[in-house]
Amino acid sequence: MLHLIGDVQGCAQALQRLLAEIGFSPSRGRLVMLGDLVNRGPDSLGVLKMLSGFGDAATCLLGNHDLHLLAVAQGVRSLHKGDTFQDVLGAPESAHWLQWLRQQPLAHTEAGWLCVHAGLVPQWTGTQTLALAAEVQAVLRGPDLPGFLRVMYGNEPRRWADSLQGAERLRFIVNTLTRIRFCAADGTLDFKTKEGAGGAPPGMQPWFEVPGRRSAGEPIAFGHWSTLGLVNRPDVLALDTGCVWRGALTAVRVDGGRREVVQVDCEAAQRPG
Repeated sequence: MLHLIGDVQGCAQALQRLLAEIGFSPSRGRLVMLGDLVNRGPDSLGVLKMLSGFGDAATCLLGNHDLHLLAVAQGVRSLHKGDTFQDVLGAPESAHWLQWLRQQPLAHTEAGWLCVHAGLVPQWTGTQTLALAAEVQAVLRGPDLPGFLRVMYGNEPRRWADSLQGAERLRFIVNTLTRIRFCAADGTLDFKTKEGAGGAPPGMQPWFEVPGRRSAGEPIAFGHWSTLGLVNRPDVLALDTGCVWRGALTAVRVDGGRREVVQVDCEAAQRPG
């Protein structure tokens, strides 16, 4: 059994209930977590302990909140008002959990699905996306993590070019894989709008609706976009259903061509705003 699961964001109890509902066990199942494992919810440490305990049975993508945790731990960023991953930072084995987190991928493919946290620009194919993600993963796992995290933040460049190099190239890859919602046909990113699909800024569309995108026809699963809600199309699975915002935590079984959706309600850990 292979299940794809949307943003958990520190809601360990909801994750436990969902795994019980789908009958998951590491000996006979596989999980792909679509990023944002931590933050906003009440038990980020519990989520990391649970998922790491599954070993190779769980692939856990990195989302923007997971990268934020790494940046705060390295002293590169300050805690935000709503951050709730202090349980990870204050744990006696904090270094172990942070080391585990930085080993996780930014993109993954399995059972015919390309899995990312947020999405792709129209200019990228699925194969290219995996290769670009690997570039960032190598730096995250390398010796100069603080140096990379210092240059990772920022909204420029806003448009992809194969000629991008250095910090600009890596920053764009991270921004696309962990932050994209809307973009223009030429791949220009928008970072301001967080509404659902109907709230597109002028000249922008949800990234997966852009005509002519090079990844069209390749099944893609992602999270990140809680205001979008569940999207269940033959070629698109959007699985951030707002668990931490009084919503649900969603899993979809996809092995063998299946499409079985299971959801559990989540405790009201936060209110939007």
